[in-house]
Amino acid sequence: MGRGRQKAKHTKVARELKYQSPNTDLSQLERELSGAQQAADSSDSSWDYDDEDDE
Repeated sequence: MGRGRQKAKHTKVARELKYQSPNTDLSQLERELSGAQQAADSSDSSWDYDDEDDE
């Protein structure tokens, strides 16, 4: 695909994203973000850094 066609396609997609207002479920988004944060917090404590195994 030529650069002109590629740029036109990207412009079309960007315009659709800019002017289209999809229905956003904010409560679902909040659950996902809080779940991701809780998973990240619990996984940080599970790492065991043992330098003696590197020898």
